[in-house]
Amino acid sequence: MATSNKPNDIIKTFALATCVGVTVFCPVTSSAGMVHVVLPDHRDASSYISKAGYFATIGVPLLITKMIKSYGCQKSDLRVQLFGGASSLNNNDYFMIGKRNIDSVSTILSEMGIPYVRTAVGGNVSRTIALQVTNGQVSISAQAMKI
Repeated sequence: MATSNKPNDIIKTFALATCVGVTVFCPVTSSAGMVHVVLPDHRDASSYISKAGYFATIGVPLLITKMIKSYGCQKSDLRVQLFGGASSLNNNDYFMIGKRNIDSVSTILSEMGIPYVRTAVGGNVSRTIALQVTNGQVSISAQAMKI
């Protein structure tokens, strides 16, 4: 997870395949943040992984809380975008992690009363995203997965 209010900063994450990148921009405070979600729910894990953002159930609320408490954002001012959540090329994608990540993030945001304004999710591509702190714009580069 990363946040900033420095206008020249760019927050970037690489290779969002089944993972979901959640970006948040607050135009009122000119601050932004991102979390790279790997798995949907920490309660499904046999062992707890302490990295902030590894699980949607921990990372998404943590990011929203940090934007509110550290930068003075109001929930109603947040512009949230979702990226990634690709399907596996394996025909036996039993776990459907990409879809479950998207569903988990969407549910958490809905429960928090925060809509998202843009998505680039699903499919069979790996996405790299870069969030410009100055204006909240996100650039995407995508490559077909070869797994």
